[in-house]
Amino acid sequence: MKKTIIIAGLILLGMQVSGQEFELPQLDGEEFEKLDVQVGADFALQYQMLNHQADSLLIPLGKGVNLPTANFTIDAGLAPGMRVNLTTYLSSRHHVEAWVKGGYLLIDELPFLPYDGVDRVMDYLTLKVGVMELNYGDAHFFRSDNGDVLSNPFIGNLVMDAFTTAPAMEVLFRANGILAMGGITTGTLKPSLAGYSSFSGYTAYNAVDELAFYWKGGYDKAITGDLRIRATVSGYHSSNNHFGSLYNGDRTGSRFYLVMKPQTGSPDDVDPASSHNTGRWGPGFTDELNAFMVNLFATFHGLEVFGTYETNSGTGAFSGAEFGFNQVAVSGLYRFGKKEQFFAGAEVNTVSNDSDRSVTRIEAGGGWFLTENVVLKLDYIDQDYTGFITDYGENAGFDGMMFEAAISF
Repeated sequence: MKKTIIIAGLILLGMQVSGQEFELPQLDGEEFEKLDVQVGADFALQYQMLNHQADSLLIPLGKGVNLPTANFTIDAGLAPGMRVNLTTYLSSRHHVEAWVKGGYLLIDELPFLPYDGVDRVMDYLTLKVGVMELNYGDAHFFRSDNGDVLSNPFIGNLVMDAFTTAPAMEVLFRANGILAMGGITTGTLKPSLAGYSSFSGYTAYNAVDELAFYWKGGYDKAITGDLRIRATVSGYHSSNNHFGSLYNGDRTGSRFYLVMKPQTGSPDDVDPASSHNTGRWGPGFTDELNAFMVNLFATFHGLEVFGTYETNSGTGAFSGAEFGFNQVAVSGLYRFGKKEQFFAGAEVNTVSNDSDRSVTRIEAGGGWFLTENVVLKLDYIDQDYTGFITDYGENAGFDGMMFEAAISF
């Protein structure tokens, strides 16, 4: 009870990610002159000081520097109201070699259809197509993406992390603060035309049969110069997706290295890439899935509050077993200093499932933007596991400090 009161107080203090961006603003075609190519990069590293414990035998966990992560981004203006983006992971926890995250074409104008009626329609619409991060919910706008961590005031992402890249197409409508988005996707991190298992043999996969649909509706408005409010509801639906990756689509890995790994006597026990999702929990790969997320966001001067409620149900891609999960997360944040370069805050995140298992994380800390492109963070993390008797016993979790430094440009 005492811990709850302390954390509640920290949440009320809060911190702000200044100028938090969600969907990208519409492009102004009149500003286009010629092909414009911009190159960017992101670098991040952590010093981990975590301890883990369980009734079962876990690997010994030391303290030190984690593998630094890096992204490389190319963004190019192709024509009035048209841009292309390509992001490559140069180094990650899961892959030390370079590989492509994804890329997309963003269209706010249709210069190849020069008609007044088309122009008027495109004043309100944005089209996005590619192999890309799916715009399901608002929590993914606050998450760390390998080397890109400036949008996340904390070090960890949500325990049940709804993030994946997949072939997709989205149509976004925006007018007077109202937004509505509809998308269609294969929903699969690694699309395939065929599969094989020792139980069922070979199977042909047809993308049309396995399409997933997702949507978002909401309101995002600066009420005054100091007050901004955003509220959205999102959904994701698939009925026959052989490896739906919405909850297992981050190929880079979590920020908490090697936590809660049991001893099996294998070299993989100490390989960060062997279980790159340590510290996360959720349904994993799915077949049938219906998911909903509600997000509330408000900022006033330096104070910011962001809330997430998520519920899902479906069947697992491998076991076929039915599942249901619920997630609640609330963060409070505050930015201060002459240039609001300092911040402090806390987040509480709880996930539970149908079998009375639950994971609760408390993360509190702060940081310092040395410049707009350079940030230092220091957080305390306390994550507890309840009901995981066959996995960890009655008492399990990890806690400790994490330091992170990052550069993005």
